[in-house]
Amino acid sequence: MQQFIVPQFIDVEDKIFGPITVRQFVLMVTGGVIIFLTFRFADIPFFLFTTVVVGGLVLLFGFVKVNGAPFHHFLLNLMVKIKRPNLRVWNKTLSEQEIRLLIKQPQGGKVAKEALRPKEMISTSRLAELALIVDTRGKYKGEG
Repeated sequence: MQQFIVPQFIDVEDKIFGPITVRQFVLMVTGGVIIFLTFRFADIPFFLFTTVVVGGLVLLFGFVKVNGAPFHHFLLNLMVKIKRPNLRVWNKTLSEQEIRLLIKQPQGGKVAKEALRPKEMISTSRLAELALIVDTRGKYKGEG
């Protein structure tokens, strides 16, 4: 029987200089180039402003982790959450006419009366009996 080596730690980024990963290195080089270009071609106040902003962004995106994930993952998840919130609220006070508009039936738009009838409540003794049927995996058939 052949043996295969299973790769481990596949979610860990490759390190190139001590604790610095490739992504962090590319971010630092890009930020350094931007800062150098503003030093060469801009005046001192703009250079200082750009250094603070670009340096802060490089540190933020390169080294900050939120719940163990890189900051850009957190930022992308935040934007998706803001764009499409997934909180669904159930409004059970719909009228019969609104239910007919929401439910599309293949019989020409007619809604079955069973869909509009409220469900009957199950008593606690019936719930206990159903729980016993589930616990015994169907060996106990119930009284009814």
